[in-house]
Amino acid sequence: MAIIVNIDVMLAKRKMSSKELAEKVGITAQNLSILKTGKAKAIRISTLEAICEALFCQPGDILEFKKELSRGY
Repeated sequence: MAIIVNIDVMLAKRKMSSKELAEKVGITAQNLSILKTGKAKAIRISTLEAICEALFCQPGDILEFKKELSRGY
């Protein structure tokens, strides 16, 4: 399973910088970067809610599921 994080797409659509989003959400730019690159192991619902509120979007606009290719099992 692969969860794709599309925060960059939404930032571009809303013409907002990462720094501005981090400030609105109340997280560090470094933590936002970890989320954007998909390296985060988890995301708090409250953080997801704040991101959606700041970007005027739905969670599905930010998170996407893509099935990985079968590995033969």
